This record gives sequence, structure tokens and C-alpha cells, in this order.
Amino acid sequence: MCYRWQVTGDRKDAAADGVHSCHVSRVTCHVRAFTLIEVMIVVAIMGLIAAIGVPSILQSFRKEGMRKAVSDVEDVCAEARQDAILYNKTTAVIFYPQPQDRRFAVEGAAGDVNKSSGRVTSSTLPAGVEFAMLDINLQDFGGSKWARVFFYPNGTSDEMTLVLLSQGDRRKITLEFATGLATVSDVDR
Repeated sequence: MCYRWQVTGDRKDAAADGVHSCHVSRVTCHVRAFTLIEVMIVVAIMGLIAAIGVPSILQSFRKEGMRKAVSDVEDVCAEARQDAILYNKTTAVIFYPQPQDRRFAVEGAAGDVNKSSGRVTSSTLPAGVEFAMLDINLQDFGGSKWARVFFYPNGTSDEMTLVLLSQGDRRKITLEFATGLATVSDVDR
């Protein structure tokens, strides 16, 4: 609670009497606050909303199927580009598009994940995802045993178009030769 003292004067009456009088009155102000019950209700509602929403949020972070495949291809290409620029040497990504292999990796990579960048350096397509098309520098490598995409120290790369297919869902990953950066789009674009 807050107490304030307020001094008020009555000049009209004081002028008539020739005496100045003052009245002291106590003014109280009320502080508004939430009750414990109201706070508990709000916390309970927030807990209920979180319990309903958390599973779907976690699902969106988990990479499966096509999302994982696209993410892995982007990571491998970014890692190869980074290595080419940092170490001033031409680096390659090797694709094995045959149905029995379905894998790809930065050539000479030591493991599946680069410890410093956290990016994938080699991967196999998840079950149900296939290479539908692999064109490098406008040549079809879809039927080849393997194919290399080169990344150069100046940040450029070979031109690549890769289409992944999974149960009717198709994603196109293109590698722009001038920048060496991968972009993902629908096949129609």
C-alpha cells in the first residue's frame, strides 16, 4: 500500500476570516496486482499449449526423407566449396547415382561430419529417395557409376543440376557455376 499526505488549503474561507487555514488529509492509492490463482491459471494454460505444440515443433526440426537428402546435398556442396577456398585447391564432390549406391561425398573427406563446421561431408540418400537426374556442365551423368563436381579456389564450380525423387515429391538442386552455391527449388522452376 502507498500512503501520501496531501495538504489542501481553503483560501475562500481563510480570506473571509483573514486567517489562512490548511487541512491535511490522507490520500491512499491502491496497487493493482495479479492474484496467485490468476497466475496459476495462466501458467496452466501455457503448459497446456506447450504440451500440444512441442511434438510438432520437434517434428519440424527432425530431418527425414527428402528434407534430409536435400540438406545433406547442400552441406556436402558447401563443405567442398569451403575447402576449395580455404586450402586454395580444387575440391570435388563425388556422386554415385546408381540405385545400389545412392551416395555422395567430398572427395578425400575423413568422416561423415566436419567437426569444425558441423556440416555433412558424406552421406547416403535415405530410403525411398532416389537420384532422378544428375547433369554436370550440361552432360547427363544419371546412368554413370560415378560423377565428379569440381569446386575451385576462386569460389566457382562446375554447373550442376540434380533432381531428387521421393514418392512423387521432386526437388531440384542447382549449383550456380559463378558462385558455387547450391539453390533448391521445385522441379517446375
